[in-house]
Amino acid sequence: MNDTELQDDLTAASVRFDRALARLGQSTQNLGTRMRQHNRMEVDTQRLVTERARLATELDKSAARAKRLDDSAHDVSRRLVEAMETVRSVLAKAE
Repeated sequence: MNDTELQDDLTAASVRFDRALARLGQSTQNLGTRMRQHNRMEVDTQRLVTERARLATELDKSAARAKRLDDSAHDVSRRLVEAMETVRSVLAKAE
């Protein structure tokens, strides 16, 4: 192998090495981008979990309030029926 061939081989090896370094640099950049995206998704997911918990609590409170209102409406209805029956009874006695 003469000096020219050795120089050509070294040049080719250097070119391959430079390309490999460029690919490594690009891979590193891509990995950094994917890691940032992953971190953003984790933050968003945590935010959604927190929001879901808040909404579940609000739903539970609203359901409890709706039940109290329903129970109150039922009690008012029952009392109204009793009052109407009392009025009918009094009117029937007056006749």
